[in-house]
Amino acid sequence: MKTDKYYIERSLDGHPDDFRHLVANHQWPVTAYLAGKLNNKADAEEAAQETFVRAYFALETLKKPDSFQSWLIGIADRVAKEQMRAKNRFQQLPDSQLQDQSEMQDCSEDYEMEQAIAQLPDGYREVILLRFYAGRSCKEIAHILNMRIGTVTKTLSRAYTQLRKLLNKQKKSEVQ
Repeated sequence: MKTDKYYIERSLDGHPDDFRHLVANHQWPVTAYLAGKLNNKADAEEAAQETFVRAYFALETLKKPDSFQSWLIGIADRVAKEQMRAKNRFQQLPDSQLQDQSEMQDCSEDYEMEQAIAQLPDGYREVILLRFYAGRSCKEIAHILNMRIGTVTKTLSRAYTQLRKLLNKQKKSEVQ
């Protein structure tokens, strides 16, 4: 199986078409992360596209190819913040509130989960994204994040606990 590192090196060595493999491998976790941050599926897809464009042009600045997903999430976070600032700057009062509500209905079925994941501390969010959205094993996560496997499993366990609390909190607020 070819790794992210392989495709990064190929992209940097004059094979830019190989970057599409990186996009395919990381499209879902990046978009899910952004959907939770931006509360809007269309905005998340646009931000994901911008994230990959920026990543492609900044690829040579990546110091640890094994940390590609973490680096990518960092770029996605900056893109999301920029989008939120721009949206706040140009937002109109009554009409935009109605529009925002209709856009929120367009979000994916996993919106509550994505929103809860976005609220997790960085370390927990990173492990959850690698495990469930990128499909990495605990052993792979340990290697990518330079952690012991026991630390990864403990972090996952704590992240699950936090996610349950956040999801229960969301359900309680929906009932009220």
